[in-house]
Amino acid sequence: MGTQRKALRTTAVGAVSATLIAGTALGLAPAAQATPSGVRFVDISGDGGTTLKANVITPAGADGNRRYPLLVLPTSWGLPQVEYFAQAQKLANSGYIVVSYNVRGFWQSGGEIEVAGPPDIADASRVIDWALANTPADAGHIGMAGVSYGAGISLLTAAHDKRVRAVAALSGWADLIGSIYSGRTQHVQAAALLDGASLVTGRQSAEVRQIFNDFYASNLSKEQDMINWGKKRSVATYVDQLNKNGAAVMMANAWGDTIFPPNQYADFYEKLTGPKRLEFRPGDHATAEMTGLFGLPNDVWTDTERWFDHYLKGEANGIDRELPVRLKSRSSGGYEGYPDWKSVGATDRKIALAGTTTIRTNVNSGADGGVVFLSSILDQVAQLPPMASIPLIPRLWAGVWQSEKYATAQRVRGTAKLHTTLTPTKESGTLVAYLYDVGPLGLGKLVSNAPYTFHGRTPGKPFAVDLELYSTAYDVPAGHRLALVVDTVDPLYIEHNPSGARLTFSSPANDPSYVSIPLREQ
Repeated sequence: MGTQRKALRTTAVGAVSATLIAGTALGLAPAAQATPSGVRFVDISGDGGTTLKANVITPAGADGNRRYPLLVLPTSWGLPQVEYFAQAQKLANSGYIVVSYNVRGFWQSGGEIEVAGPPDIADASRVIDWALANTPADAGHIGMAGVSYGAGISLLTAAHDKRVRAVAALSGWADLIGSIYSGRTQHVQAAALLDGASLVTGRQSAEVRQIFNDFYASNLSKEQDMINWGKKRSVATYVDQLNKNGAAVMMANAWGDTIFPPNQYADFYEKLTGPKRLEFRPGDHATAEMTGLFGLPNDVWTDTERWFDHYLKGEANGIDRELPVRLKSRSSGGYEGYPDWKSVGATDRKIALAGTTTIRTNVNSGADGGVVFLSSILDQVAQLPPMASIPLIPRLWAGVWQSEKYATAQRVRGTAKLHTTLTPTKESGTLVAYLYDVGPLGLGKLVSNAPYTFHGRTPGKPFAVDLELYSTAYDVPAGHRLALVVDTVDPLYIEHNPSGARLTFSSPANDPSYVSIPLREQ
């Protein structure tokens, strides 16, 4: 795709995304709930004296003679400090002091957006300092929680401030680069959504603006700088510190999160050595938690409160004895429990990608991952993921491989993995792999997908490609089959195929190509 075409698409996506997020941030969130009784609005001095706008809710009847566990809630990206009112009031009613604050650079708080950089982590510690000095908070029982941006800041703070004893990180990230640059591919709709929201509701620092510009421009000379910038803002970089500090970590996310895909949370979860819990549900970014922000019953927030009740109050509510990995399939209503992540997909079944297939680039075959937010929300509420007619996908622009029809239902759980041999005609290129559930009439429902980009390859020289598709839980009905489709264009991502490039997929006898499907034990 040419540079001009990329720029036009990026501009359009950014405009649409900014409109969507602005409507949410400016309209829905502040009006979602009335101001709780007993709330205090305060100014807290953050790192470098930056003013952070905050609100404090204390348990009814608190008179200073008793100490209460403290919960600190940083706001989500682009949302105001009223975001957590409903949950904060509920938590205060059950005996917590809750301090929610608008992160620097957004709304009325001072400073500029740092994207969970060192100043944001220092701000969280300053908020804890303030709460200990100005409320009857117990210094030995401190927790942090948040949605999205607040989740990322909470995890990072727990790795840097040993006073944080428990965390609930909801729809957040552990690896920032692994989220929006997975497969060495820019997730352009996700980035444009974040960019647009911050332009509407906050003030970007010069560094953040430059990162966005380099990201959109595919500036490879700045790639390592961008990766280093992202690592500094990823708790995965500090996992040893977090483990040493010993905080109890609960993480929850959605299978279809188009900003922070589930793989990076699952990978990080396996590296934690302290008390931990991992939850995945259908939906997109922050949609699983949304009803709880409006004060409605919500499983994620219920488990969050139970987590804090046990690890901060010491209540014997049994959450520590439950199987710690908790999943809800996109196809069925019940929850499933597992002892660890590797037990989720206990069985692997390979689909051979036989033969040699050559595809042309730069044209969307009709297979794609949908639209950020909208597609996964449709899947969440109506089980309608992005679809494609597999027989009608043009083989000139896409490679298609299918399994046999399954006699019994196949319960896909975990991370499908693609292994193939690729021979390009140009030194750079992008491919996108899609796994579809194909019904009797050939209609495919998207099970998972992931992009892959390469640079600096020798044209005509084959090389191995290993790609993890986004983790999921999906039930393929009996009588259906699975199909792997590979093409080169998807509106979710920036592609790097020079005009006229072709990609050839082969399956050498000494290194066969396949897609490995993780299945729940039958």
